[in-house]
Amino acid sequence: MNKSYDYLKSILNENDYVIIALSGGPDSMALCDLLIKLRKEININIVCAHVNHGLRIESDDEKVFVEEYCKKNNIIFEYMKIESYSNGFNEKDARNKRYKFFDKLIDKYNCKYLLTAHHGDDLIETILMRIGRGSNLKGYSGFSIMSDRHNYKLVKPLIYYTKDEIMGYIEKNNIPYVIDNSNLKDEYTRNRYRHNILPFLKKEDKNVHIKYIKYSEMLLEYNRYVEDVVKNTIKRIYVNNNLNIIEYLKLDKLIQKRILDNILYSIYGDDITFISDKHTDEINKLLTSKKPNIKIKLPNNIVLIKQYDTLSFNVNNTNCINYCKELVNNLKINNKEFIFVNNEESDSNYVCRLNSSDIKMPLYVRNRKNGDRIEIKNLNGSKKVKDVFIDEKIPKDKRDGIPIVVDSAEKIVWIPGVKKSKYNKEKNEKYDIIIKYV
Repeated sequence: MNKSYDYLKSILNENDYVIIALSGGPDSMALCDLLIKLRKEININIVCAHVNHGLRIESDDEKVFVEEYCKKNNIIFEYMKIESYSNGFNEKDARNKRYKFFDKLIDKYNCKYLLTAHHGDDLIETILMRIGRGSNLKGYSGFSIMSDRHNYKLVKPLIYYTKDEIMGYIEKNNIPYVIDNSNLKDEYTRNRYRHNILPFLKKEDKNVHIKYIKYSEMLLEYNRYVEDVVKNTIKRIYVNNNLNIIEYLKLDKLIQKRILDNILYSIYGDDITFISDKHTDEINKLLTSKKPNIKIKLPNNIVLIKQYDTLSFNVNNTNCINYCKELVNNLKINNKEFIFVNNEESDSNYVCRLNSSDIKMPLYVRNRKNGDRIEIKNLNGSKKVKDVFIDEKIPKDKRDGIPIVVDSAEKIVWIPGVKKSKYNKEKNEKYDIIIKYV
């Protein structure tokens, strides 16, 4: 397990808090043992995140096992039990609840990393399952050793090893663990791949997982290249929620599809599952139609309006139209005005002080997007803008109209009249920008 150990050593620093999703099974216990060994070299703080899905009788005993192991090994123990599921148990709902718990712990301990015990066999299963059901270029790659999630990194250090190699490590080091018997049942899709397809692949080549890692890395490399092309192109042809149809139709079909996916995700965020192939087919027909003025409705009251050579993405049944404008002096939004000043005594939420060296200029003003998060001043970590609005008791019909100030890297630096970010400076701190919203 040297590769995994060395990788962890390369990313962790003295006094870091690191969270491990610890079920008590052999994979997560092996990963936890690596962290305990690493702690002897680097003074890290290990936080165990244990989730009881409430589906098996044994889960309560597993909680006791993990808690006692953590106490014995000086590991911080954090626990959550899922009491109910919406419309019965499903994997997506369970995953959302788990990661909501993990996200809270990331904020609580100001962590950079969440570790999970996914290994080489899991990567093969994930790739094959996605090929079976269909996905996109990134989806077909399965998962990488490190990926971005909100304000932290999701890390899978055991990707280099198979289940058999992990079990060998467990036995050699006498590491205790529990067994989840549901992993033995073929009623779950992943288990059928695990029990029926993996043995054949490993019989052909015992190191087949290494080839799948290379396959995954190659797809991710291609995906990064395509994303860079899309990122540079979308800035040119999609401005203020308006798509230049003529320029769009000149592009390669792959780039067209990725640009459309990006636009829809920027609008829908976590609700992107509402968009089906039927919807994208409708959009493509609209884009190629000879009619100069057409509109179609999408889920969540989104309306697409084609006017000659422009396609606008608008919010229906509200007084708010999506916008994104560069923040300049005397910019008017919602009958209020942004003013740059040299001095200001007030310290209310209608005043923002910034140091231009902390952010990427220029600044922009836009309305909120699904999934927006703000790093709030005096609070470790970030918070969903949606939750900020709920906390401030802002009515639903007003939220989409509230301006959001972002820098050129899309970091939210201020919600005027509502909340300041960590980038806001106190009067006694260093700043070179003062903006009022009056």
